[in-house]
Amino acid sequence: MAQYRFELQTKRRTSKAFKQATREGLFNLEWYEAHYGNFSHPLRAFEDYLHKSKFANVNPSALFDTETYLRANTDIYHAGISPLIHFMNHGRYEGRMSSAAVSRWNPVDELVPEESLSWRQQKVAICLHIFYSDFVDKFAECLKKFPINIDVFVAVSTAEIADKANRQFSQLGTVNKLKVVVTPNRGRNFGPMLVEFGKELLEYDLMCHLHSKKSLYSGREQTQWFDYLNQYLLKDKHTVKSILRLFAKNPDFGMYYPTSFWMMPSWVNHWTCNKAFANDFVEGWGIDISQDFVNYPVGGMFWARPDALLPLLSQSFTYEDFPEEPLPNDGSWLHALERSVGLLSEKQGYKQFFYYPPAGRFTSDKSQIFAQYHKHPEALFNELNTVEIVSFDIFDTVLRRAFTEPDYAKLKLGKLLTEKGVFESPETFLAARNDAELSLRKLKSFKGDVSITEVYDALANELNWTATDKCMYLELEFELDLEMIKPKDEMVNIVNRLSDAGRDVWFITDIYYTHEQVERMLRKIGINIPFKLLVSSDLGMRKDAGTMWRYVKDAIDVLGKSHIHVGDSVRSDAQICGDFGLSNMHILHPKDKWQAAGYPVVLTNPLDESQILKWGSLISNCGRYPFFGE
Repeated sequence: MAQYRFELQTKRRTSKAFKQATREGLFNLEWYEAHYGNFSHPLRAFEDYLHKSKFANVNPSALFDTETYLRANTDIYHAGISPLIHFMNHGRYEGRMSSAAVSRWNPVDELVPEESLSWRQQKVAICLHIFYSDFVDKFAECLKKFPINIDVFVAVSTAEIADKANRQFSQLGTVNKLKVVVTPNRGRNFGPMLVEFGKELLEYDLMCHLHSKKSLYSGREQTQWFDYLNQYLLKDKHTVKSILRLFAKNPDFGMYYPTSFWMMPSWVNHWTCNKAFANDFVEGWGIDISQDFVNYPVGGMFWARPDALLPLLSQSFTYEDFPEEPLPNDGSWLHALERSVGLLSEKQGYKQFFYYPPAGRFTSDKSQIFAQYHKHPEALFNELNTVEIVSFDIFDTVLRRAFTEPDYAKLKLGKLLTEKGVFESPETFLAARNDAELSLRKLKSFKGDVSITEVYDALANELNWTATDKCMYLELEFELDLEMIKPKDEMVNIVNRLSDAGRDVWFITDIYYTHEQVERMLRKIGINIPFKLLVSSDLGMRKDAGTMWRYVKDAIDVLGKSHIHVGDSVRSDAQICGDFGLSNMHILHPKDKWQAAGYPVVLTNPLDESQILKWGSLISNCGRYPFFGE
């Protein structure tokens, strides 16, 4: 108590804020300790919140939600100001959005670290990649307080940083062995770790890998993502002890990391455009990448049992095995590797576990990657109703196919043509139909788009169809698809209500159907309002190529109105759309919602009609509303 009274007197500004927050119930010691552990005295707990709340979504009480305040007030987030202090001194007088604590996700299990003798006896390697000199100081501060002795492996970008790391780390009483190497700027954080230290790391019970990470957008250095990961991987002594205890008690635990950084987009755990780069890992390790969302250490920092990564760490690498800089922001072998290490540990027979800061709990529940896809239709309407122009993707956003698979109409047409003797089998027709479309795209060097009319012109030329047959088959493909189109009822209702509320509604789609055909589909599902329709085959511009978004951006800039786009494709509707500075909201594709609901992997063969009929309608119904909370 003497120390508490002393700090209350000497830390006057913090003490004043602490007393005010406590008096108003905005900081509640009992509530905070129930979630985040015990502290030596109340002011220490308040200081802990002030520190962590700049980068972590911890809450000070049931009356204030840190994440809501920082998401609604990104200027406070970018400025690195504690949200509660800003709210008490300025935010509430400025009418800024705030809320009581919100429960966004509840893990189904809780892993409780237990005391034992064995956790201190584990042989631990800390593997660091340091590109920025100031991170030597950050890591030294963490290593100095590490609860057991460790060996440290450091890859740095310059001789000066090597000298600094050698000087600081060698003086730490917790460091037994120290190895520092200067490496070329190739392979990002993974390259130096695998080239320089991979096989040595196999000699340890556990390894922890971190690297210096900073962003320089918004006019000032942003380190919240690194601070979040570093806090719950290396810096927080209580968390580190808990990690070591859980690994010691559970020999089947192979990998740990905190849940994905909460200010990342909702789709951050998606493969995006990286599956094509993961073929080496599928073939070499036998991992399954059929699901689109994946649990992985976003940011590439993690704890692991080296045996869980044996196929990776035991492989011999040189720097030439890694792509040269500059690398794209997404879409490379290294991005695929980052997404594959969790799957590798599971393939090796181990489990992943996580720490979820808002609840202060360790868990093996993997469903957190879908935590941001919970939204009641009324909340979705209210959110979209704040914007003047709302654009929607069409397929799997406002309409769905009865049996999910987009090629099922073509397969059904193939059956009809097979019965007529035009093709040997439905599969033969489907292949010829899609090959014709692909050939046209190649002929155009993948610029612009291809229409269904062009596809059937090409087929007719190749197969000597009459003009009558060509038109009949083209129309049949469309009619078969149209017949299976169903509304996504909640989404159609929201679209119509937005129009009634005076919002401008646009539809933007990448599709080979004509403008008139797409309009017929929209009318069939109950869209009976004025709308602007942008169809790629009609305009010769596509969302996934970015050309459509440039056109949309220019159009919206001219109008001077606020805008948001809603769609189910991570790449086309969210990532690339965002690259053009356009606001967007990603929603779950029916197959993604099926995965998020924890159902088994099905529909593995898009040509198997028995699978389509058995599972397609279930998936379509499951994904009718693209969030949980309908």
